[in-house]
Amino acid sequence: MVRNPGDQAILTVMMAAIVIASLSANVRGAVRFVWLDELDIGKVEAGWGTAQRNASVEGNPISIGGQKFERGIGTHAPSAIWIKMDGWTSHFTAFVGVDDEVGRAPGSVEFIVFGKGEVLWQSGLMKPGDAAKEVNVLTRGVKKLGLIVTDGGDGLAYDHANWADAKLRVTGEDPQMISSAAVEPYILTPAPPRQPRINGPAVFGVRPGSPVLYTIPATGDRPMTFEAHNLPAGLSLDKDTGRITGVLRAKGEYQMTLTARNALGAGAKSFRIVAGERICLTPPLGWNSWNCWAGAVDANKIKAAARAMVDTGLINHGWAYINIDDSWQGQRGGEFNAIQGNDRFADMKGLCDYIHSLGLKVGIYSTPWVTSYAEYIGGSADNPQGTWSAAKDPRFEGWRHGKHSFAVNDAKQWAAWGIDYLKYDWNPNDVPHAAEMALALAASGRDIVYSLSNTAPFEHAADWARLANCWRTTGDIVDSWASISEIGFSQDKWAPFAGPGHFNDADMLVIGHIGWGPNLHPTHLSPDEQYTHISLWCLLSSPLLLGCDLTALDDFTLSLLTNDEVLAINQDELGAQAVRIVGGDTYAVYAKDMADGSKAVGLFNKEALSDDPKAITLNFTDLGISGEMLVRDIWRQKDLGTFDGSFTAEVPAHGVILLKITQK
Repeated sequence: MVRNPGDQAILTVMMAAIVIASLSANVRGAVRFVWLDELDIGKVEAGWGTAQRNASVEGNPISIGGQKFERGIGTHAPSAIWIKMDGWTSHFTAFVGVDDEVGRAPGSVEFIVFGKGEVLWQSGLMKPGDAAKEVNVLTRGVKKLGLIVTDGGDGLAYDHANWADAKLRVTGEDPQMISSAAVEPYILTPAPPRQPRINGPAVFGVRPGSPVLYTIPATGDRPMTFEAHNLPAGLSLDKDTGRITGVLRAKGEYQMTLTARNALGAGAKSFRIVAGERICLTPPLGWNSWNCWAGAVDANKIKAAARAMVDTGLINHGWAYINIDDSWQGQRGGEFNAIQGNDRFADMKGLCDYIHSLGLKVGIYSTPWVTSYAEYIGGSADNPQGTWSAAKDPRFEGWRHGKHSFAVNDAKQWAAWGIDYLKYDWNPNDVPHAAEMALALAASGRDIVYSLSNTAPFEHAADWARLANCWRTTGDIVDSWASISEIGFSQDKWAPFAGPGHFNDADMLVIGHIGWGPNLHPTHLSPDEQYTHISLWCLLSSPLLLGCDLTALDDFTLSLLTNDEVLAINQDELGAQAVRIVGGDTYAVYAKDMADGSKAVGLFNKEALSDDPKAITLNFTDLGISGEMLVRDIWRQKDLGTFDGSFTAEVPAHGVILLKITQK
């Protein structure tokens, strides 16, 4: 019996506490297991392909060291799985290892379990054929669990990694797989002024006798008119479109001034045309169909991409190439006995004319193999009539070259259509076949940028620089932090071979809506990772080729692609490639010499296992300079002031601060 109101109140509070404790105990006491494959595996970052539920990354039953597993997630290093938990999940268990589907290939990986800011478990180096290792990790108190697979330090080839029989012991809320891309995007790029401003490179290369098409990239209110002071004989300028066309017959350098005018004023820029043996004096900026449409590409999709490049205004910032990847090829024939377009590309000449009419350029894909990756006709055959077979030769590993090459035939046909860019996909990456096509393009009568695809062997880097305008330095990129960081931060050894006319290619940009086929998804990169991606590729002087659906660009993606000060780093006429001047596993400072004597510098927070910002200091002596320097934030297009000796900035996780450093 309660004798007074105070006792009654105390009793009420005690009873409420007992009820709450009971409910809490019921929630947290209901022990259950949640399998990893039951979560949203679309959030898994994979270094190649797509993570698979209850299967290897190639879709086979999971098998590690001869042991079969019915459940799990198959992925590919470098890979990351992030799981949000409430702190009451007590254990994570699994068996890990390289899937047996790779056979005796020379792959290697390491599995890491990360939480509470530290490594909770790691497997050590694992190779194909190794027995599965058991994981049993206490996770009580962990709010964000990371399941990481590294490439073992030898690149990502054959790194098919499995988290088999993986499950979580849960007593609280269900865990959720999360993606770093879920962070709300934020735009740093200021809107361009309404007054005319001419963007793009300060130099353009052409071979004497080759047709010229250069669209002056300019922002500002339209209508706008254009002028070119000292335009050389043989060239003409359309004052309404800003397109320079014609032919230069003699070698030489032609210095001119380009001007754009609208109702609000005028903008001018010095511009130089170099007529000589070198073209592609700055890295190409454009779009490629593979990461968007793959084998589903057709002429209408190519036209739509071209229209979108104009309608979105990308053309006004220097974006120029619309490139058709694999799957356009039909049978060999026509005037040159060359590859003709298939039913989806019935009028290749008309398609090229349409793209040119928009002020853009057009690219194409081919290979010296008998067949391409997508099983279409290639540039060689086993008899001079050009018959071909889609079958692999069982006598050799991989793909094969035929006895007869059609490099000259195909190059003449591309020139007749009006092709401006060739992606040449070849393996083994041998110098003779690369040289053969280089000679064929040079004799075609048209300037065609020559880009070697498939990873080029470094030991022949000097040959690629001599023969081609661009060459791939890496395997295929995917939209994960592990992929872009591994590729982007490993390019230093290639730097001596970059320069006007020849550039190291770190592969296509993986922003926007992509998917390697008609089923597209928003990039898995977080906003800060996308800023890093664009900044690093610009510093590296890599070709910038978009792989996204240009008809579905959002404001954030457009802001990444239309910052003219950022693009100017990529398009600088010196053509130098940035290299790392200081850094380690958690941060890096990259610097690039610019033609005006300034330095372009990127401060990168590359810590893989942390979401925390990091203070990074740039010491000017590391740049080979000293004294007071003017520092400008390039993404924000804002001067930060004068600094003496050093500059320090807080850099977000997986993010960048991109700077221009100029002597005061």
